[in-house]
Amino acid sequence: MRELNGIQYLRALAALSVLGFHLSEQFGGSFKLGAAGVDIFFVISGFIMWTTTASRPTTPKRFIWRRIVRIVPLYWIITFITAVAIFARPQFFYGHVLTIPNFLGSLFFVPAIQNGELHPIVIQGWTLCYEMMFYVLFALALFWPRTTRFWILAGMLVTVAILHPFLPEGYAFTFSDPILLEFLAGVFIGQFWMSGARFPPALAVAMVVLGFAAFAGLEELAPGTGRIVRWGVPAILIVAGMAFAERNSSWKPIPVLRFLGDASYSIYLWHVLVGTVVTAGLLRLGVSAEWQPAAIGILSLLFSAILYLLVEKPLISALTPRRRSASGVQKMAAGAR
Repeated sequence: MRELNGIQYLRALAALSVLGFHLSEQFGGSFKLGAAGVDIFFVISGFIMWTTTASRPTTPKRFIWRRIVRIVPLYWIITFITAVAIFARPQFFYGHVLTIPNFLGSLFFVPAIQNGELHPIVIQGWTLCYEMMFYVLFALALFWPRTTRFWILAGMLVTVAILHPFLPEGYAFTFSDPILLEFLAGVFIGQFWMSGARFPPALAVAMVVLGFAAFAGLEELAPGTGRIVRWGVPAILIVAGMAFAERNSSWKPIPVLRFLGDASYSIYLWHVLVGTVVTAGLLRLGVSAEWQPAAIGILSLLFSAILYLLVEKPLISALTPRRRSASGVQKMAAGAR
């Protein structure tokens, strides 16, 4: 299977959306929709994990180890640096919770809970806690034969989501959030994709367009609905439409978007810390307030992308055994969150 450029472009878009959301939040803006980049990430994650394991069988142990190698080292590095920065300059890190229990809990994806939400040292790291939850359930499903694996995984995720409102407040309640169903949606898309199904190009493109329209429409018309409906459904339409639109033809890669897709994990994890440092630098230089948002956004993206080249890429190369060849989907999985 060839690598899907459209999925890489969506990863780039998701990372930029989250960066824009945090920038808007910093300056009192209204770009709340940028947080929906997380939902796109979750659907993509389910899609890539399923297509990767379906095209090349793996064991539960090997699967979970590869995910740990991919996710944990960079996350730990940024958690350590962020903790030091918070300790040295707490005035620049409003809303961060730096305690020894939360530091240790953050490292192992069980951070502090505040107001029913996860608050790791790296604030956007809450999504990785759900990623790891999904990986654990996925690894358990790998114990079953391929013919029943999908239904076992679907059953576990749906059961967890159904139990959510009946569980007491705490980790069980928080980790059973229905947002986990977005991973399942990605798995379903992957299962349909691996079956050889095809959509008419016009229908696939229409799904992408409808998904983006639904993001704006549901946010405006139904702001009180749950995240899984308001942002999850549009994300599902966009990822499915993009995957099946490219199935019918080979898209010419757009280098900048491909690079940003490859660097999306670094951009996602580094941008808050980098943005804080950039903000402090701009304030010291006396940059006027009207120029600060654009300057912080551009510089945060630039430095996060550079850190991908200097830190993440060499780190993954050093920790991942080299293989003679890999399928396109496997290459995407190597860069997947």
